Amino acid sequence: MRLAARCCAHKQDPLLVAQRLGKLLGRNSRAAGLFQVRIQTDARGAAHLEWSKREDWRDWARLSEGCYLLRSNVTDWSGEELWRAYIQLTEAEAAFRIHKSDLTLRPVWHHLERRVQAHILVCFLTYVLWKTLGCWCRDAGLGDEPRKIFAELEQIRLVEVVLPTRSGITLRKRCVSHPTEHQAILLQRLGLELPTAIEFADL
Repeated sequence: MRLAARCCAHKQDPLLVAQRLGKLLGRNSRAAGLFQVRIQTDARGAAHLEWSKREDWRDWARLSEGCYLLRSNVTDWSGEELWRAYIQLTEAEAAFRIHKSDLTLRPVWHHLERRVQAHILVCFLTYVLWKTLGCWCRDAGLGDEPRKIFAELEQIRLVEVVLPTRSGITLRKRCVSHPTEHQAILLQRLGLELPTAIEFADL
């Protein structure tokens, strides 16, 4: 190690050596377990770095690398049942991340119980729509992540055209922008058809 060589060539402060060693091990955390490192101080107060390889850790890494290990106190489940339960946990965590990032449904602090329940219902229905779109994408051969589909289709715009007339009546019409060739292919694969215009409902 170059740090050990510098300690031998020059008088080094033990505290500075320890700080540099900590940074070095922090940047290489996976390889840090392979080595046993000690800092010794001689009669002059200079630091000397001693290191050796840990063969026991190397043997364990050779056996465990490339494997996924689950540890549980449940003894009456099979390995397949444990794995399915664990995957359900990761799916629940992914659902929370989707709510916070993709759907941007940040926590809203409500004081009334009915508003809390309404907020939970909106979040749940939004997530159901997200998963439904994911199923559509998978059935259409577009993968099972709707993020890219959203990024492409969000470019489609709804334009409201306002036309005043001489009689004083204002005509309003909502028009949908024409999709690009790529967007049209995605819509066709998903089995969706955009309307050219959206009529106002009579109130």
